[in-house]
Amino acid sequence: MKKITVIGSGNVGATAAQGIALRNLAQQVILLDILDGVPQGKALDMWESAPVEGFDSSVIGTNDYADTSDSDIIVITAGLARKPGMSRDDLLHKNAEIMKSCVEQSAPLSPNAIYIIVSNPLDVMTYVALKTSGFPKHRVVGMAGILDSARFRLFIAQELKVSVRDVQALVLGGHGDSMVPLVRYSTVSGIQISELIPEDRIEALVDRARHGGIEIVNYLKTGSAYYAPAASAVEMVEAIATNNKRILPCAAFLDGEYGLHNTVCGVPVKLGSEGIEEIVALRLTESEQSALNRSAHDVTSNIAKLSI
Repeated sequence: MKKITVIGSGNVGATAAQGIALRNLAQQVILLDILDGVPQGKALDMWESAPVEGFDSSVIGTNDYADTSDSDIIVITAGLARKPGMSRDDLLHKNAEIMKSCVEQSAPLSPNAIYIIVSNPLDVMTYVALKTSGFPKHRVVGMAGILDSARFRLFIAQELKVSVRDVQALVLGGHGDSMVPLVRYSTVSGIQISELIPEDRIEALVDRARHGGIEIVNYLKTGSAYYAPAASAVEMVEAIATNNKRILPCAAFLDGEYGLHNTVCGVPVKLGSEGIEEIVALRLTESEQSALNRSAHDVTSNIAKLSI
């Protein structure tokens, strides 16, 4: 990849830009923000770590969308962060305006880019980016399931006192309280967690995963999570930049898949150089499908509140 842009130089955006540079995923990493001096200062600070960290990517901060032209991947993290007492949906209208502005200014300059959306409420913002850009649906993808699954995996590892490397989990649905952790697909070295953890403890872990974001918000009080969200976005960037065909849970536009239409929802996808190269169809149980339908309905209801 020659060029990757991150729009939004707050905690998530700056940490994502750093992760992209550290992995040498692009010749040039652009960090853009409307705040004068902030992206420039953060980018220079990152770039000055290159001799120590050993990466050759250049990191450039800017307030000018012209500097993002011909980007291969554009990661959008711009938007208001949650505060205690706020749901992701409380950010709906303001962040939709911000998302629309970011896409309107960046898409014409990078007509072949793949968008990765991180701003909340994530599924709705991915829909806004898709409709605003006019890009094909495989080139606009949201970061959600990777983060939700990572939280669930950590909680499982903590419960069993095992390495997180041996834990796999899958979370579908919207990035919110109605997300759908699939216990049936959650394993430790191939062993289903239902064989290792009592049902009541599994339910407690599922509930904690659903509320993983607000748990951090309540601790921080003036901000929201950023290390794990940024790492999740970087994993998606790497899958696309290296074309390594990762199967990852991501927010994708659905038009018939899983029986859902004209909405964005978290499902397993194959990520490669073309973006979403395949939506992986799982055979869900009746209860799993019902839970996914409820989660998708929440997303669709919020989309309906916007004039798109």
